Amino acid sequence: MNMVETSGLTKRYGHTPAVDTLDLTVQRGEVYGFLGPNGAGKTTTLRMLLGLVRPTSGSVLLNGRSPTDPGSLKGVGALIEGPAFYPYISGRRNLEILARHAGRNRKAVSHALELVRLAERADERYDRYSLGMKQRLGLAAALLKDPELLVLDEPTNGLDPAGMAEIRNLVAALKVRGVTVLLSSHILAEVQQMCDRVGVMSDGVLKAEASVAELRGAGAVEIAAHPLDRAVSVARALVPEGVSVDGTTIRLNVHRGEAAEINAALVRAGVEVHALSWREPELEEVFLELTGGVGRDV
Repeated sequence: MNMVETSGLTKRYGHTPAVDTLDLTVQRGEVYGFLGPNGAGKTTTLRMLLGLVRPTSGSVLLNGRSPTDPGSLKGVGALIEGPAFYPYISGRRNLEILARHAGRNRKAVSHALELVRLAERADERYDRYSLGMKQRLGLAAALLKDPELLVLDEPTNGLDPAGMAEIRNLVAALKVRGVTVLLSSHILAEVQQMCDRVGVMSDGVLKAEASVAELRGAGAVEIAAHPLDRAVSVARALVPEGVSVDGTTIRLNVHRGEAAEINAALVRAGVEVHALSWREPELEEVFLELTGGVGRDV
C-alpha cells in the first residue's frame, strides 16, 4: 500500500484550477520531492493531503485512509508554509504546548529539539529567533509525534548552507528509520541529493513523476575529434537520430554503455578522438524543459 495516493485530485477557485486531476503516489519509506514554479499548485496539494483544504473533486488516501477520517493524521507530521508559534514564550515551551495536545511528553520535546540541533537555544523567546531557528522549531514540531509520514513545505527555507546540510542528513536518517518523507522545495540541488523520486508540477498539472535518474534521462556522449566532418558522418551512421554539433563538439544522445563502442568505431574510421566524455542533464535542465522555465523558483 502506498503511503500517499491521490486520484483525480482537483481544486478550483472559481473557474481557475489550482490543482487539476492530480494522480500522485508516494511509496512507503521513500523520500519524494515535489517541484514546480511559484503558483504551480504544490502547497495547495499538500494542504489537501492534510485535510486543510477541501478538494473540489477527486480523492486522497494517507496510508489507505482519508485525511478527514478520525485519527487518520495520528502518524503524520507536517510543516506547511511558515511555522506559527507564540512569540513571547520560549521555543521549548511552544513545543510543550503542542506536545500536550498531541499526547506526547517532555521527553519527546527534548528529542525533537536535539534532532534539529536547537536544544541549546530552546529556552530563548521565540520572537528572538532568527528565520532559520524558527524553521528548525517548525520542523521539531512536525517531528513531535514520531511520524510515519513527514510532509514538509520548503524545509530548508531560511537556513544557511550548514543548516541545509543538517536537514539533508536528518531526512536521510529518518528514511533509514522507515519514515516516509514528502517535501516540496525550490532548491533543485537539494532535491537531487535527497529524493528517491520526484514529481514536477506546472499550472496545477503533474508533468512528470519518476526517479531522479529516470527524469535526467539517458544523457549524452560529447566528443571532440578530427577531422570533424568524418567524425560526424560516423556518428550519424551509428545513431541516425540524436546527433548534434555545437562548434567542434559532437553530442550523441545515447546510453552510457555505448560510449566505448562509439569510440572504437571512430578510431577504426581513422578519426582522431581528442576527448570523449559522458554528460547527464542536471535536474534543473529537466525541470525547465518540463515547466517551460516561466516563473520558476530556482
